[in-house]
This record gives sequence, C-alpha cells and structure tokens, in this order.
Amino acid sequence: MEDKVKEFLEESIDVLVIGAGHAGCEASLATARLGLKTIMLTLSLDSIAMMPCNPNIGGTAKGHLVREIDALGGEMGLNIDKTMIQCKMLNRSKGPAVHSLRAQADKKKYHTEMKKVIENQENLRIIQTEATKITINEDKSFNVYTKLGAYYRTRTVIVTTGTYLKGRIYMGELNYSSGPDGLAPANELSDSLMDLGIELIKFKTGTPARIHKDSINYEKMAEQTGDEEIIPFSFMNDEINIKQVPCYITYTTKQTHELIRKNLDRSPLYGGVIKSVGPRYCPSLEDKVVKFSDKEKHQLFVEPEGLDTKEMYIQGMSTSLPYEIQIQMYRSMIGLENAEIMRPAYAIEYDAIDPTQLKLSLELISIKNLFFAGQINGSSGYEEAAAQGLMAGINAYLSLNNREPLILDRSEAYIGVLIDDLVTKGTNEPYRMMTSRAEYRLLLRQDNADERLTKKGYEIGLVTEERYKRYKDKKQRIENEIERLKALKITPKAEINEALENIGSVSLKIPTTLYELLRRTELNYDNTLFLDTDRPVLRKETKDYVETVIKYEGYIQKQIAQVEQFKKLENRKIPNDINYDDVRSLRIEARQKLNRIRPDSIGQASRISGVSPADINVLLIYLMAYNKNNR
Repeated sequence: MEDKVKEFLEESIDVLVIGAGHAGCEASLATARLGLKTIMLTLSLDSIAMMPCNPNIGGTAKGHLVREIDALGGEMGLNIDKTMIQCKMLNRSKGPAVHSLRAQADKKKYHTEMKKVIENQENLRIIQTEATKITINEDKSFNVYTKLGAYYRTRTVIVTTGTYLKGRIYMGELNYSSGPDGLAPANELSDSLMDLGIELIKFKTGTPARIHKDSINYEKMAEQTGDEEIIPFSFMNDEINIKQVPCYITYTTKQTHELIRKNLDRSPLYGGVIKSVGPRYCPSLEDKVVKFSDKEKHQLFVEPEGLDTKEMYIQGMSTSLPYEIQIQMYRSMIGLENAEIMRPAYAIEYDAIDPTQLKLSLELISIKNLFFAGQINGSSGYEEAAAQGLMAGINAYLSLNNREPLILDRSEAYIGVLIDDLVTKGTNEPYRMMTSRAEYRLLLRQDNADERLTKKGYEIGLVTEERYKRYKDKKQRIENEIERLKALKITPKAEINEALENIGSVSLKIPTTLYELLRRTELNYDNTLFLDTDRPVLRKETKDYVETVIKYEGYIQKQIAQVEQFKKLENRKIPNDINYDDVRSLRIEARQKLNRIRPDSIGQASRISGVSPADINVLLIYLMAYNKNNR
C-alpha cells in the first residue's frame, strides 16, 4: 500500500496543460507566447513531442494541417523543417487541391529541437510529473493535483493526454498497463474526469516493429528518394538544403498471410480481448489479410527513424500478434528474411472522451475554461493533435481575455473541418484527416494556407511582425505576377505558332495575353519561356501557385459561390440558452442531439447525425419567433 503524499500548493498560474505531445506543445507555446503564465505537465521530459509511431510529418491532408498550423503561428512546420531527413510532395499527378507535403523526420532530433523551443519560451514551465486529479474551486478556477503531492491553481486547464490515459499494451496473450513506446501510463486522471461528468470512450491504435538496419536486404526492395527541390513546410523558410536519405518499398508474401491466418486466434483483436475500435484507415496487418483476402501481397514502406540510429520503421505492418509470431512474420517478407526486431509491434488501448461534449472552441460545454485537444478527443495522428492543441491554446487565451473564440469554419481551413467533424458528428473510431472530408478543398490548398489564416493569427497576437510582413510581401509578389501576365500580349506570329504547335498547343489566331494562354492544359511556366523572355525570377512554389489560380479559375469561382451559400447557414446563429425540448415539432432524436451538442449555428445543426432537413426547417421557424419575442 502506497503512503499518501502530502499535498501542497506550489503555484498559481493562468494555464495548465496536461501532456507534452504534439497537442500539448502547440497549446502551451500558444498560451505562453500570448503572455499567459503557463505550466505544462509531462510524464517524462523525454516524451516531449515524441513520435511513438512513424516519425514523419505531413502526408495527404495532414500536410495541409501543418501548413495551417504554421500560418497561424504554430511550431510544427518550423520544427519539421529543422529535422527532416527526406521530403516529398505527394499526389503531384493529381490536382493541386490534394498536393500534400510529407517529410520523414529524425525522431530524436524532432523531440530535441521542440524541447529546446519549449525550454527557452518565456512564460512557460515544464514539470515532469503525472496529473492525477482536477477539481473546481468556488471562483471557477481549477486545482490540478499531481503524483508528487504538488498541486497548481489555474484559471484554465487544457487536457492533451494522447494515448496515455489507462493505456494498455497488447501482444498476443501478453497485455499490461503501459503508455506508448514503453513509457508509463496515466492511470488516475480518467476517474477524475468521470467525476466531473465527462463521458469517456475506449479506442485503440498500434505501431509496427522497428528492425535493425543492418539486418535488411535492400537489394530486394525498391528505393524511394525525396524530391530534388524541397518545398518547406513553414512559410518562414524559403528553401531547405539537406542530404536526403532513401526509404524503400517491399511486400508481404503468401507465407506472411498464411502465418497470420493460422494464428488469428492469438490476436487479441480477433480473439475478443480488445473490444475497442481502431483506426479504419491505418489497419493492422491482420485486418488487411482478413478483409482483403483476395490480395496476394500488401505494400510496406521501410523508413529510417533518424540519422543516428539503426532502427528502421516498417510502415503498413502494425500488428498485435505475439512476439514469437512477429519474428516469423517479418522474416517471411521480401528483403526481411534475416530481420532483427529491436522493438516489437504492439496495439495500445486507451481512454478518450466523446468529443461531442465540446464546443467548437474545444472548451467543454459543461465546464467553462476546461479544454481538450488531440487524441483524447478521438482523433489520430500528430498533425491532427497539433492543430487541436494550437486552437485550444488560442481559445484559452481568448476566453481568459473575455474575447470571442476563434472558430475556423469548414470553408476556411482543414482545421475547421477536423474540429467540426469531431464536435458535431462525433467519431466511433480514431479520426484521421483526409482531403475527401473537405467540401471546399480547392480553396483550402496547402499553398494558400498563409493567405487564409495568417491575418487571423496576427490579429490574435500569435503571428509575429516578421511573419506578417513575409506574408504580405508574398501576397504582393503573386498579385504583381498575375497582373503582369494579364498585361503581357502575345501576337500571332509564324515562329510563335510553330513553337506552340511543337509543344502540342493550338496556334494563335488573334492577340491574347499570356494569362489566357496559361489556361491551356498543355502550357506552363517552363514551356512558355520563349513567349516571356523578361520573366522575373520566381520560386517554384510561387509559379505553381500562380498556375493553379489561372488554370482552376472557373472551378475556384464556383467553390466561392458555394461557400457564400454555406456561410448563410453558418451565420444563422443559435442562442446559447435555447431549450430544444420547447421546440415541440422537433423529433425526439433531434431534440436529444441538439440539447447535447448545443450547435452554434443552423449550419452546424444541419450536420449533426440524427437531425434531418425537416428538423432544420422546424428550427428555423422556431428561431424566427424566438428572435422576435426576445428583441
């Protein structure tokens, strides 16, 4: 039996952040930079910005989130630019709406560089301890108690506990209490959250094994190199020059699949030991083999964990099978015949909250100034966590200063889509951001994140003068270039028409501008240089941006018109004090859902599962009478 530790008040502060993962880092940096006295608690200083799964940042849709975090003044983009070891722009063969940056990071360096930034941040303290309990004082402030006995009185709490709450590791028949990557779990805070009336759910995720670099036969694999020209994640960086390391592609085999099928009864997922839901878009290998039984092989990526380690990450190979089966399984794959496992794969089950208990500001509906961000909200991924952490930090600051929260809607940012989906629709599996979730993705490109969000960050006070000036200068350069192209007339001469025909384009009949010519699919900046000999020197990203604006102008205008319709419903605000039980014509399910989620607007109400178009019409009629009576 443990002796009870004497409790004592160590400090009174403005903001206390519980957790130092990607959400906790962004939240604490935001509040500290905005002048609030902040403490961040972490189970281990070695877990700050840790990457317990794949050490990469970005990817499809996730790259958009990182660009948006950066545009608002967050840290993730800057940190990955400092620590990347390979970078690629994904989906180049598709339209610009889905182009997404992805970088492999040096895992240790990413942690070290973020820790440096946090340690040197004014107004921010880091303390290694476990938060065990949150209580509310009479003045609506909070006490946050820790395992050390110290407690902190704080005006605001931001909970960013990731996968640590009652974390449990599973490998076949073996299961034990643990956080990710062998770190300690947080076993006490869950009960305190439930005591506050917060509904918890259980989710699971997992990670593949790490294989010793020297035990891999790379000659049997396809090498994957990074882009020749690296486009930085942060708008504060013009270029990145690094020696990039290769990644590799390999495949499972028939033997791999037979091993899995033979041992499915030893998988806690299929044996019923794990009852929680895992991420559908990042399934375990057992799931892939069972659900796609017609496939003879599955693609795997072999990626380095850093420059100073021999650990290689096997992406696509998450499993919860026993360690002895894992050894056989990995060695059944192409190029991994002699694989030496350094860290086995595992599944982890953990507590999260039902995110429909939150406002769009990420503040709990029932308790003022208690915010939640990251995987505790039912999301998956470092980028989704960081985006929520930044928004929770910003809104904690705004709340303490009696200002309206910053709510990014679905037409303004992927961050808006992410938070709206979680809060309005909820999730029955770890939520992953995808481009298909964004209705207005042609307007929400990664190349214009600064255009959409930097001014908002500047008005709040998180974006520096230097960053804001860079944004304005870039915006001016793009506008100047578009005006120049609109003014540059091309006349139909024989040599010009011959050159156009040689690159598969139609000859000119009448004078036209280079702006109009660049609308043609087959023409671009590179193959029209003969028409534009006085062209200014432009960065590739600027040229790509201008080409996108020109070639997709019609589609962009169409989406802008759609957004205007969307905004009409978003701007129809719903008073906070409405009791939906008074709206007698609403169906019972709609009343229950509306009373629980408390939507901010008619637009948000229309996206709640269980609220029909007929319910929205009833609500609109009720609001007309309500607003008339309460003038």
